[in-house]
Parts: sequence; structure tokens; C-alpha cells
Amino acid sequence: MAENLVLEAKPRTITGKKVSQLRRAGLVPVVVYGPKVEPEQYQIEYRPLQYALLEAGGTHLIDLNIEGKTRTVIAREVQRDILRGEIQHVDFLALDLKAKISIDVPIHFINESPAVAAKKGMLITGPAMLTVSTLPTHLPSQIEIDLSPLLEVGDAIHVRDLNLGDDISILNDEDEMLARVSQTSAARSSEAEELEDGSVGEVEIIKKGKADEEEID
Repeated sequence: MAENLVLEAKPRTITGKKVSQLRRAGLVPVVVYGPKVEPEQYQIEYRPLQYALLEAGGTHLIDLNIEGKTRTVIAREVQRDILRGEIQHVDFLALDLKAKISIDVPIHFINESPAVAAKKGMLITGPAMLTVSTLPTHLPSQIEIDLSPLLEVGDAIHVRDLNLGDDISILNDEDEMLARVSQTSAARSSEAEELEDGSVGEVEIIKKGKADEEEID
């Protein structure tokens, strides 16, 4: 697991509509809360916060240094300016490193399906994230899924096929599909045409058979 990112945070007394003063000074108002933590108000310099959020996403641990004390958090919600995209406010979840948390972790596909590479079919994917339960110290930044075992059309990978080790439990339904090789639309059309041709042939043969029977009678 990667090392925690580090940010310097300072307590703030400015709240409500007055926080615009902080933003003009290059600071971002943030709130830290948790199951055992009452909401705490802080401020963080914009540029370091912007970089940390870019690196951390919603799963990488961040250490907030607050007047000589460290509080480990993850970013829960980031509010941005609708037009400019600038960070306006951040909610951080304070973590108990000895207690498991449930959190959504992004899926990252690696390698290529041989069936797709050979143009036998196309790749269909399921959810973009999986919900896991684990200790914060074991939290993965992403879940890698190898597509190379998908050799033929119809091959699929489900939640039950993943093994993230003893420290991480996946909370999604074990039968949920994550990736599957599906027949291409062109192949389906060709197959449908072949079936139609076969059906016509059978009808003609049946008709001929009946005509033959009438002639025999």
C-alpha cells in the first residue's frame, strides 16, 4: 500500500457566508467528521489540497497535520464551483485505523481479452466500482481485473471470481457480472440470417413433401 499523503491544516473560526474571505486568500474551508469525531472546522491551502485530492481520489489515506497532531482521513465529498471547477469545500472522514470501513473502490481492467483481440466478440463491462469492507490500512486504491482469461465469446468474470486476500471482503453480490465477451452485432445479424435461410429451406422441403404425397395419392 502507498504511503499516506500529508496536508497541513489549521483550525478556522470563519464559517457561513464569510468563508469567501478564505477563498480569496487562497484557502479552502474543510470539515472533518467521523463516527467518533464531532465535526471540526479547518482550512487548507488551495494548491497542496488540489494536488492531494488529484492523487488520492476517494480511497487514498491522507494525514492532516493539525497543530502538531495527526488525523488520518479520506476525502468524502468535494464541492466545486460549477463554472470554473475550483474547489470550494471538502468533507473529510476521520478514520479509526483499527475499525473496518465500507467504501467504494474503482475497478481497473488490465490486459486484453484474447477473444476481443481476435475480433470474435466485444467486451461488456459491469459496475465501475466495487464496495469493500476492510481496515483503512489495507484499503486498495483500485481493484485490478485481468481480462486475459476471457478466451471465447460468452466467457465472463463475476465478483465470485475475485480474490482480494483475507484482509478485504467484497460486499457486492457474488453473481454480479464484471466483464463478459459478447457476440458482436454483426455476428448476431449473420447468425440470424443463417437461421432464416435454414427455416425457408425447411418450409420448402415440407411443401414439396406434401405435394409429393398428393401426387402419390
